[in-house]
Amino acid sequence: MKTPIPISILELAIITQDSNASETMQKTKELAQLADNLGYKRFWLAEHHNMAHVASTATVVLIGYIASQTQRIRVGSGGIMLPHHSPLIIAEQFGTLGLLYPNRIDLGLGRAPGTDSLTAQAIRTDFFEESQRFPKNVKALQDYFSEGNATAKVRAFPAEGTNVPIWILGSSMDSATLAAAYGLPYAFAGHFAPRQMIQAFEFYRENFKPSVYLDQPKTMACVNVIAADTDREAEVLSTSLYQMFLNLVQNNRKPLQPPVASLTNLMNDMSEEARFHVNQMTAGSFIGSKETLTKELKDFIKHSKVDELMITSPIFNHQDKLKSLQIVKEVVDLV
Repeated sequence: MKTPIPISILELAIITQDSNASETMQKTKELAQLADNLGYKRFWLAEHHNMAHVASTATVVLIGYIASQTQRIRVGSGGIMLPHHSPLIIAEQFGTLGLLYPNRIDLGLGRAPGTDSLTAQAIRTDFFEESQRFPKNVKALQDYFSEGNATAKVRAFPAEGTNVPIWILGSSMDSATLAAAYGLPYAFAGHFAPRQMIQAFEFYRENFKPSVYLDQPKTMACVNVIAADTDREAEVLSTSLYQMFLNLVQNNRKPLQPPVASLTNLMNDMSEEARFHVNQMTAGSFIGSKETLTKELKDFIKHSKVDELMITSPIFNHQDKLKSLQIVKEVVDLV
């Protein structure tokens, strides 16, 4: 019998309308605990800044909290935006997490700001220069984690020799090039930028150079997945996702909005330009009942040839989100 593809979660910790950060963190904990019990492989959190409706700004702190509240699931970053940070500090932080939660911590790295340009400058005045040094800083991070760094003048305690796998995250060909050259696993942000995903995976596989970290290519696609008992119910739930991207396109900072009755009407009410951008960003989305998702995800996994699937599910109601998580796990076990 075929082994099901591993499935993981990217939780964006989005604050819903009429909620707050404290409640969102508790919901995130409950989501992670259910995922742990259901057999999801990873639970990743992303670094964002200056977003009043995102509760994961202190990403490392929240990763530690979630790891402390779960038993088996791997917990990590999807991702840490490395240009904001010193590689030494990240090594120290994730080395500490790796010792506290052995073989359960992942370090996903990105080079995007995860915020607006003004905030990026407030975090680090040389952000642009550091983003250009991303490959060198990934290498420096690898060195800090290595046992061979024991003779260096600058060492990252307690990171040396700690088993914290590094993933390269991205939404373009640049990230695929780096992941392939460094022989690292590669995760693509298909949940908001799916256009180059298949091309990036193909390039990564064709150009992958085995390393001490990985002997063959390893890919993971992150996509939006919203499941419910019926296609109609899932479509209604998905209107929160579409409103989220519309607000992003319009730079309208709002908490996650409750669903509306008709996705068709929502899309028709958008300007032509806004609808174009929203459709581009949501092209990597799978919405429907168990039966519908079984077919669509099976086709996607076959077409993309990914080794692992990561889902994110911006659903307004917490119980609907927990139920979606259960349905999706059942679906992936079948495909």
